[in-house]
Amino acid sequence: MESLLLLIYLIASITFILGLKMLSNPKTARNGNVVAAIGMALAIAGTIALYTDASGDHLGNHLWIFGGLAIGGVIGTMSAKNVKMTAMPQMVSIFNGMGGACAALISIIEFKHLVHDFQPELYAGGGYTYFSTLDGTSLLIIMAGLIIGSVSFTGSMIAWAKLDGRLNDYAFNGQHIVNILLLLVTIGLTAMIIILRPEETITFFYAALALSAMYGILFVLPIGGADMPVVISLLNSFTGIAAACGGFLYDNTAMLTGGILVGAAGTLLTVLMCNAMNRSLLNVLIGSFGGSAQAGASGSGAQGNYKEMSLSDAAVLMSYSSKVVIVPGYGLAVAQAQHACHEMEKILTEKGVQVTYAIHPVAGRMPGHMNVLLAEADVPYEKLKEMEEINDEFSSVDAVLVLGANDVVNPAAKTDPTSPIYGMPILDVESAKHVIVNKRSMKPGYAGIENELFFRPKTSMLFGDSKKVLQDLIAEIKNL
Repeated sequence: MESLLLLIYLIASITFILGLKMLSNPKTARNGNVVAAIGMALAIAGTIALYTDASGDHLGNHLWIFGGLAIGGVIGTMSAKNVKMTAMPQMVSIFNGMGGACAALISIIEFKHLVHDFQPELYAGGGYTYFSTLDGTSLLIIMAGLIIGSVSFTGSMIAWAKLDGRLNDYAFNGQHIVNILLLLVTIGLTAMIIILRPEETITFFYAALALSAMYGILFVLPIGGADMPVVISLLNSFTGIAAACGGFLYDNTAMLTGGILVGAAGTLLTVLMCNAMNRSLLNVLIGSFGGSAQAGASGSGAQGNYKEMSLSDAAVLMSYSSKVVIVPGYGLAVAQAQHACHEMEKILTEKGVQVTYAIHPVAGRMPGHMNVLLAEADVPYEKLKEMEEINDEFSSVDAVLVLGANDVVNPAAKTDPTSPIYGMPILDVESAKHVIVNKRSMKPGYAGIENELFFRPKTSMLFGDSKKVLQDLIAEIKNL
């Protein structure tokens, strides 16, 4: 039985690796999810049917196990089916937070087991055997899972509240110092728990739990809106590491492999996104931009006058262009306009216009947000071009249509050293012959800073809801 269960865990681990590999390409991403889900289902079923403890007993409490699986399955399925694309980042944050909470609960339960099972022994010379000599490695893993899982849970909940508009950015003087002190005290408590006897560590254990949860809150609370995709990716890696701790405790190969893969993938994605913003992770966490205090301000303040463009002029410009690039942003997601955008793209293509999409790595509210958005509308993957690939082509583009994107096309990142986003690589849309920007209003983007692009001579504003504007553009283009 044990050998069969190990084989099942091995197969599940292989499916996790294959699934993650398939997720790297939008063409195979959906099948990658299915493959990984099958592996997880196999690992769960194998554990329930075949797992035995040291005394040879099988898992009990089947009512609780299947009840939890049923309730969680129903909630997860309904949430995934009903979530709007604009709320996808919030759902990712909640699901990620639940993973962190699960890892923290595992640590709490296992600590209680260790304390309950601990039988102190006397040295020959007197005195009790220290806890660290009993099972220090397991206790260290328990504490790591507790701390990381708690930070992931509370941090993800704060991220969800901020993304959902329920909570604003908040910071106070010396907050980073408070955060560092919280972390150091938590580490100190962990050291004391390992050194002291179990019956002396219970209070310290729950104090470490409380401080970790507080740290997660204060860690995410001040981070500005434009940095949220990086934070979500980082918290996701935390959850993976915490899950790996649980796999180590239970000697569960599938759980350990899955946690390591999630942790490693989240860490690599965090690094890539920081590179895309030309900022270090430390700068994102400590010197974040996009906070409410910066709303409506850039390094140079007001930029001047802008000009508007009519729908008919925009339709004529794009219809008689040879090359058009569409830059999707969060405004497109808010309006649920991806399908209308794809329809317009197809009509322009039928007229002989070469249409592509320019994707910035941190556009939207979560990693890959724009890719997921356009994939939902069945936009061919070949038409999606990453920033590094498309930037050299903008000089040969006749018209760029910016749909709800703001910070990722802001020239201040290159021209204004006083701007909070200075140094961040952007889409060089201003190099095109004409730039059409669709926004609801002239309000700043999620980073809370003014956009110089709107006041450039080649830029024209097309105000209105993205879906309504695109539908009207489609009608105008068809009439030409």
